[in-house]
Amino acid sequence: MTPEEIAAVRGELEDFAAEVFESFARKDQRRWGRVYLRGLLTDGQRKSVEPMAARLGEDGNRQALAHFITTSPWDPAHVRARLAWKTEKAIRPTVLVFDDTGFLKDGTASACVSRQYTGTAGKVTNCQVGVSLHLASDHASAAVDWRLFQPETWDPASPKADPAKVARRTACQIPDDIGHVEKWQLALDMLDETRSWGIEVPLAIADAGYGDAAAFRHGLQARSLNYVVGISTTLSAQPGHAVPVAEPYSGIGRRPVEKYPDKPQSVKQLVIAAGRKAAKPVQWREGSRPGTGRSGFKRMYSRFVTLRVRPAGREVRQAVDGPELPECWLLAEWPADQGEPVQFWLSDLPADTPLTTLVRLAKLRWRIEHDYREMKQALGLAHFEGRTFNGWHHHVTLVSVAHAFCTLQRLARAPKDTAPA
Repeated sequence: MTPEEIAAVRGELEDFAAEVFESFARKDQRRWGRVYLRGLLTDGQRKSVEPMAARLGEDGNRQALAHFITTSPWDPAHVRARLAWKTEKAIRPTVLVFDDTGFLKDGTASACVSRQYTGTAGKVTNCQVGVSLHLASDHASAAVDWRLFQPETWDPASPKADPAKVARRTACQIPDDIGHVEKWQLALDMLDETRSWGIEVPLAIADAGYGDAAAFRHGLQARSLNYVVGISTTLSAQPGHAVPVAEPYSGIGRRPVEKYPDKPQSVKQLVIAAGRKAAKPVQWREGSRPGTGRSGFKRMYSRFVTLRVRPAGREVRQAVDGPELPECWLLAEWPADQGEPVQFWLSDLPADTPLTTLVRLAKLRWRIEHDYREMKQALGLAHFEGRTFNGWHHHVTLVSVAHAFCTLQRLARAPKDTAPA
């Protein structure tokens, strides 16, 4: 936003900041929270402390901003809770979306930085990885919780611990009780935290990095959340009509245990066996290219196959009583110009759920890619140059506050027929 645009919404921004920063114990924290927020919103290539301070004029106290974001003792969870309450009212979320994004780094001194895979770069590279939880509807979304993923090399309790990285924990101010936790478990921890704030949303969405983990899917079910999650092509399953059977009892020894007569197949094999003719056309939203849609944009369109399947694997078998595996939806995208399906999802939504609903929910994850793009390109999500664990959490929280303010401004000015239903 230009300084003129900031000035035009200054009153609304001050009211918004006062509400979100209500938990700050000290007057100076509230002041520098507002200043940092304006720094993130004001146009500029870099949104780290020094260049923001240079753009903020009389409020540009670099030392005070650095202290506020890096070492000031405020709890980001309290800010995130108020942010969640504020955005829930406007977005009216229908889903929770879990995802992660990379923060590319040149050096090795920042908390939890390591060579690891990130979709941001599409490869293994030197980076931090942040896991986020977003409230989302068809019309809007907002990141309201974060975790910094700690690789095993940073965890002194791990057999893969790197002594040099473990030695940097103190300098990075990583709490002693924070160790390596899988990303899917961080997602469940954030789910529990947002529920403690009173945020209740009945459906979860995530990509294959989470959906492939049976423990994540079971964790959602244990918390009474339905899910639509991406999965890899190699995840195995039995057809929905398959039933376990027992071999005839010979009368000697233990009775044979019921089991499925055929080995499970990969989800890709099951969809290919169903054939291209099983794919049905679905339109799910309007995209960004000009077209004949209601808003003047082209409708997003592809072809999809749905099958009832029973996910297999040791973790699934261990989680159920008896030999029968639970049944759920397998959704696969199979475009007309492709020789085989290109993307797969599992969902435990009811068996009578329409295909169009499954597709719309599976594709709703695009909103989070949109959030990341806005937060990184316009609001400096990846520009934090501090090295501390708390500083990282403070920065991403303030970026989420800035992004939410922009989202709420857009919703307030949107035509009534495009506001969340």
